Amino acid sequence: MAIEEEKSSSSDGKIWGLFKLPFRNSNSTTASSSSSTFPHHQHQLSYYNNSHSQVEGSSAQGNASSSVSSVARSLLLTRRRLKLDPPNKLYFPYEPGKQVQSAIKIKNTSKSHVAFKFQTTAPKSCFMRPPGAILAPGESIIATVFKFVEPPENNEKPVDQKSKVKFKIMSLKVKEGTDYVSELFDEQKDQVLVEQILRVVFLDVERPSPALEKLNRQLAEAEAELEARKKPPEEAGPKLIGEGLVIDEWKERRERYLARQQVDGVDSA
Repeated sequence: MAIEEEKSSSSDGKIWGLFKLPFRNSNSTTASSSSSTFPHHQHQLSYYNNSHSQVEGSSAQGNASSSVSSVARSLLLTRRRLKLDPPNKLYFPYEPGKQVQSAIKIKNTSKSHVAFKFQTTAPKSCFMRPPGAILAPGESIIATVFKFVEPPENNEKPVDQKSKVKFKIMSLKVKEGTDYVSELFDEQKDQVLVEQILRVVFLDVERPSPALEKLNRQLAEAEAELEARKKPPEEAGPKLIGEGLVIDEWKERRERYLARQQVDGVDSA
């Protein structure tokens, strides 16, 4: 009996040994396989993180550069040399069959001398005074625009009148002392800036409005400026009165001296 028990115990030990051995091998195999594969995953993870961070960095730099370029473009687009009043329209009184006038104030808001020039899509029925000029920094001028108003078709009302005529104002930076000629804009096309494209708006002369009052005021100012420019500059020296009579202090003294000499001569005689 003791022998049988001993055999059974030894056989049980062998059985348990058979069961334990695969688990030990499997554990060691699993551990070794996991230990061998983990560095590879870790390398892939680090590579993914680095590449992802590089992509994020490049995209962030790209977004930053694009935002900076867009801001620069917006600044360049909004930068103007001239200030216009009205800013984007030309108001004309609606008088069919007549030549009417509009006015626009142009001011140089830059730090350099600027030449401006008018252009129109209807040069046969419109003209400007002056058609162009050079403004010093801070200088302004009121330009007058003349337009012939075509008679209405189908008895249209003034409010229904729409004009396809447009005006364009261009600017060009020039050096101080430059004389204005329209060819400047052809010689320096790359430096020419389109300040504004103005569209025509008709005003009903029978209905008072702030726009009509402002137009009449600007036209009066433009006429006053034109008259002031026509006056010759005052010259230092003798003043001319009547038909060229010169008032000269030395001449008056000489005439008085001669008059006294004549009086003395008569008394002595």
